[in-house]
Amino acid sequence: MRFQSPLPDSRSENQLKYFVPFKMHHQEFVPAAELRNTIKCFWYEKRDFGAHQSDFEVVPDGYAEIIFYFGRLRSTAYKEGMNPLPSPFMIGLLNQPAVFYSENFLEIVGIRFFPWAVFDLLGLAACKNGIRTFEHPITRLHDILEHSVSGGKIEEAADHLNQYFLNTKPIAINDMLSKAGIAMRDTNGTMPVSQVAEAAHATVRTLERNFKRSSGHTVKDVSALIRFEQVRNHLLIHPKTNLAGLAHELGYTDQSHLSREFKRYSGVSPAVFARNVKKFPVTNATIAVEKSDSHA
Repeated sequence: MRFQSPLPDSRSENQLKYFVPFKMHHQEFVPAAELRNTIKCFWYEKRDFGAHQSDFEVVPDGYAEIIFYFGRLRSTAYKEGMNPLPSPFMIGLLNQPAVFYSENFLEIVGIRFFPWAVFDLLGLAACKNGIRTFEHPITRLHDILEHSVSGGKIEEAADHLNQYFLNTKPIAINDMLSKAGIAMRDTNGTMPVSQVAEAAHATVRTLERNFKRSSGHTVKDVSALIRFEQVRNHLLIHPKTNLAGLAHELGYTDQSHLSREFKRYSGVSPAVFARNVKKFPVTNATIAVEKSDSHA
């Protein structure tokens, strides 16, 4: 999940600033079978920040998201200032954490896409922008989703999104990219590019060209994010994990390699991240996954 529970602001390992704790509720809904090669899930989140403005980080992972929100939400990563974000907006693949600001109640309905499929599905040109606005008919769903959310009908909101994509004229998603993506996900981003190409029944050159055209990123870029995501998720649940063993398990050269990659995306070393999780465990989130997906 991109929108994390409050964790330390990691811009300085020596002078850590901690976010104001807030209450959070999170649900995920797996899409219809016809959509699962392009959409990982629909999700809902409600956060109560209290009266004072709070900041929180969105940490990189291997997904692209469309975010509909209801409340107030700003980010310094948007238009170089504390400007209110439009709803919806898109978060593509990030290479560093993005900081957001909100207060009082914030409700979010998100669509989590596989990055090799999102732009083709929406008929948009691929780009590497992390946070971006976009023009697309799906933006018209904001008021419909707000009506469902304000009435507490979260499953209805997810159904609206499901039906929107099922009723939209289908866009053929490159089967080669789907096979490559499944291979990357199933191996937690550890599979070499040559083996990903073999799994996709393509040459490395053909795969790389098509992958970059559809996602704006290379296979290596996305694999690295998927692998980082696995480390981060593991440390959130098991902060006392032996890092050398985790590095070996996830195919890093050694613990130093894991630490460099982790700090590249999160801003802190995995040891500092784990230490902060132990101090401020994630205990205020209610996770309700409605179904399971065989290619999680």
